Amino acid sequence: MISQPEPANGKSPYIDLAKEIGAEVKFQKFIQMEGLTSKEFREQRIAILNYQAVVLTNRVSVDNYFRLAEALRCEVPVEMRYFCSSEAVANYLQKYIVYRKRKIFYSKNGQLSGLLSEMQRYKEGNKFLVPMAEVHSDELPDMLGKAGFDYSVAIMYRTVSSDLSSINIDEQDLIAFFSPLGIESLFDNFPDYEQGETIIAVFGKGAETAAQKAGLRIDIMAPNPKAPSMKMAMEQFLGI
Repeated sequence: MISQPEPANGKSPYIDLAKEIGAEVKFQKFIQMEGLTSKEFREQRIAILNYQAVVLTNRVSVDNYFRLAEALRCEVPVEMRYFCSSEAVANYLQKYIVYRKRKIFYSKNGQLSGLLSEMQRYKEGNKFLVPMAEVHSDELPDMLGKAGFDYSVAIMYRTVSSDLSSINIDEQDLIAFFSPLGIESLFDNFPDYEQGETIIAVFGKGAETAAQKAGLRIDIMAPNPKAPSMKMAMEQFLGI
């Protein structure tokens, strides 16, 4: 079981690996995003229309920015500038607005440094709103602060555990986790879970630490010196 959404195009290295070894692979979201209510958002005392630009790091932030603007009856002005972490996020804005290149900017290198570069020209006289999750990395806010931007982080959504009641967790021969929240979701849904012979695979230090704290035995760890990806780490474990 891969604790991620099933790929929309039906292509995945895990599907390829399962075919190679004659196994069945199942994708299951262990976590999902939940938007804050308008009441919860108001408690932050942030007025969306007080900002001349918005910084969007993913599609979830786009959806929740416009959702809350509508719920709060804030008509986003056509003059609003949008700074996006990637071209894909910029293109996603077309779901809500008419795409105008002079108002939409995105990181050309796909990195936060590239995003900051796009924002520099509009630094003076503009306030930037940064929609984020309740639990988030401080990397972007720290960069904006050090660069002297006038900005505010707006918490617009949170990560919650998915409902896993439809699956039989004890039937899984292998479960792959990619974040600490995935581990948390496992025990939220199955408080008495016992690993037994189930193979547990984790990706990243955060997931590794969470698994250890939960008392899980880690059988597959990625990345590692010989396997930079989860698929390669699984092949290494299987001796392929």
